[in-house]
Amino acid sequence: MNEESVAGGQLVYHRIGGLIRKYRKEKGLKLLDLAGVTGIKSAMLSKIENGRMLPTIPTLFTIIQKLGIKAEVFFSELSAESSFPGYIFLPKNGFSSYEKEEGATGFEYQSVLEYNFEGGAFQISLLTLRPGSQRPPVTTAAYEFIYVMTGNLQYQLEDRMFELSEGDALFFDGNISHVPVNHQNTTVRLLVMYFFGELSR
Repeated sequence: MNEESVAGGQLVYHRIGGLIRKYRKEKGLKLLDLAGVTGIKSAMLSKIENGRMLPTIPTLFTIIQKLGIKAEVFFSELSAESSFPGYIFLPKNGFSSYEKEEGATGFEYQSVLEYNFEGGAFQISLLTLRPGSQRPPVTTAAYEFIYVMTGNLQYQLEDRMFELSEGDALFFDGNISHVPVNHQNTTVRLLVMYFFGELSR
């Protein structure tokens, strides 16, 4: 498998970081160890593992090579149907749960849909925030759209706090440090959309 065949295929993007983390831990490596052998900063590797940055194809191949994983083995776990008949039906029992940040408590993600296109990709997820959920603020190399399906919460963007309730929405540049906060005694459910790539301003 070469870089051209990967670039032209359809990949399940949210699993890239999780697979890298899995193989790194199997090798007994810390992030700093992987950073040392790849020449990639540990902060960037952390964002890739947490699904908050899509690595370029050369960067991804470098990581895979230094982990000693065959490319065909790695990408076989990411392959998805590439044909698009003009519509996609998404039954709720087909949504897949995934972990985004290690150490986050009360954050439950489900992947609804991912699709890549020329110049970028988008991902739609459901995020359930349990009462008392905690996570440090993060940045994402993507634009984000948040829609509150149920509940009330606060959403922090750097030093500004937004009060959101059911039916409210928020769109922002994910490079701004951000974190949702649920101080309520009830569960909050969010629809989250990530847009990777350049958007017209």
